[in-house]
Amino acid sequence: MSQIRKIWKSRTLINDPVELDRSQIEQDLHNGNQVIVQFSHSDSYGSILEEVDDLCARLDENFVVRFYGHYSLSFDGHTLLRIPHVKNLHLNSLTHAHNTEALAKLEHLHSLHLGIYELENSDILGIDSLRSLRELTIISEKKMLNLQYFKAFTRLEHLHVGGKVKNLDAVGELQDLNYLALHSISKHPLHFINRLRKLKHLRILLGGREHIQEIEENEIDDLEISRVRGFHDLSNITNFRALTRLVIEDQIQLHEVNFERQMKVLEELSFRNCKSLVRLTGLEQLPSLSKLRLLKTGIDFDSFILQGLPGSLAAVDFVTTKNKVDQEIQQSLSKMGYQEWNSR
Repeated sequence: MSQIRKIWKSRTLINDPVELDRSQIEQDLHNGNQVIVQFSHSDSYGSILEEVDDLCARLDENFVVRFYGHYSLSFDGHTLLRIPHVKNLHLNSLTHAHNTEALAKLEHLHSLHLGIYELENSDILGIDSLRSLRELTIISEKKMLNLQYFKAFTRLEHLHVGGKVKNLDAVGELQDLNYLALHSISKHPLHFINRLRKLKHLRILLGGREHIQEIEENEIDDLEISRVRGFHDLSNITNFRALTRLVIEDQIQLHEVNFERQMKVLEELSFRNCKSLVRLTGLEQLPSLSKLRLLKTGIDFDSFILQGLPGSLAAVDFVTTKNKVDQEIQQSLSKMGYQEWNSR
């Protein structure tokens, strides 16, 4: 069964271990937790990697091995030859790494997170063993990462990609993709998203673009746009006809949002730190809306609350960060029968 959007009860971090408590690890996994064994420096490996590999062979991909830090050093990819059975590998928060071609020897890899600031190989996605990945996070800050190889990633369901990239259009070849996060990717057109028929979760984070007008009618049910420089136009939001959750954060140039057509299944709507947002209209077109959050926007509460609101609405957070004003607003909302949205 797909691991996409799996929610763990918690993550257990085991940092630079001298020994491993196998029974506790297995118990944590049995309880639905993810277990991450992580190493910050080559001195901490000792002889324990062979024991880690034995656990990798016996446990599923919720048992994660992570290498991070290694400050003033370059992570040696040959270290990975000591854990050939790893299924879920994180190489992130690393400045340098060498011998990354050793990834080719990891034949059991299902999930890979790569965050190497000075990535040595811009064609790292050409490594054959990576084609069987189901989940990939890859951020390249300095090298221009070549994405053309995605045409061969026939099993990929979850992708978080960012930084300097070329051939972004190749993402449109990932026909089984369920989750896509675009991180610090500016100006590249988004037409390729229209080819991702199974895509349900889309996140656009950082970078810069004015709109997402290239995205046509789709079946995406979860959309997040956060801290995208220059973003000011959400006029095609009703193209997201299957949307159940919409989150917009830190968009200081967004002035208005209008739901001009009915969106039958939208349940959660959140605008956070959109200080220029002064008009949010058409909420009566959202017959399933149950949760609404407006935090630090430019919307006037007295005018807003007089417009038509869907009868399905149960929880409302309206926060200006002015304590007295917020207390009065909350009292008004309570008298109207609205609860607070507790998951702030």
